[in-house]
Amino acid sequence: MDIFSIILIVVGLIIFETISSIDNAVINAEVLSTMSMKARRWFLFYGLLFAVFVIRGALPWLIVWATNPSLGPVGALTATFSDDPEIARVIEESSPFLLVGGGIFLIFLFFHWLFIEAKNYGLRGERFFHQHGVWFFAIVSIILTVIVWFAIKQHPFMAFGAVVGSTAFFITHGFKQNAEMHEKELIGGTNMSDWSKILYLEVIDATFSIDGVVGAFAFTLSVPLILIGNGIGAFVVRELTVSNIDRIKRYIYLKNGAMYSIFFLGITMVLKSFGVVVQEWVSPVITIGVIGYFFYKSRQCL
Repeated sequence: MDIFSIILIVVGLIIFETISSIDNAVINAEVLSTMSMKARRWFLFYGLLFAVFVIRGALPWLIVWATNPSLGPVGALTATFSDDPEIARVIEESSPFLLVGGGIFLIFLFFHWLFIEAKNYGLRGERFFHQHGVWFFAIVSIILTVIVWFAIKQHPFMAFGAVVGSTAFFITHGFKQNAEMHEKELIGGTNMSDWSKILYLEVIDATFSIDGVVGAFAFTLSVPLILIGNGIGAFVVRELTVSNIDRIKRYIYLKNGAMYSIFFLGITMVLKSFGVVVQEWVSPVITIGVIGYFFYKSRQCL
């Protein structure tokens, strides 16, 4: 991997992690406004260390290790920088399981936003899909059935990966819905202590970080690069939380850009899982282009 590809991947990861975590930043900012200054400082410093090293650090490593148990914990972290052909073969053989599961997760995430979630309509057709939200479950069920059908022909383990991806989506979606319901209680004068709120925010952060970590594998299978890109992105999100969150909320189409990039990344992962060759530059370029377009569109509305 040349230096230009590495820089492009890291930049794409930073932008994707930042934009896809805007909802998390908004929740953090609103809950922090109900807490003491000491608790805010504690969350913004130690919470950042937890978000980067424990959540965004451990999760991609655990995913690679789980799909490549023969590598061991250290091998899973360093595998992508190894010249050992045996390690390369193991990664290559197991990657379809990881990619198809992650792709299904991201595609479901996009269609849930398109059909069900409240949004600012940035493109033609979004209003139509939102008005027919009842079709969400039918659409994703058909998508899963079709992908599992073709995956079985490739390898049964790959078909299982697709089912795991859909299961992960519905589990994390349940946690997110619960977080949204309890957010209003936290802001509305609840008797919960500051430390309980900090713990709650860390749980929310862990749930929201899954989207960014899974999407990162569309950019690269290199865990160290994912750690760098997502780690810097998490830092940017924390900075937005304390300084510019009101301004960021005025860019009303950034969420649209995040979701369309998630859709393209999901498709990319599924294609890769079936052996379609996708160049390394494709995912970061698409992400930067899509988010850049909706950023420009948002500025036009200011």
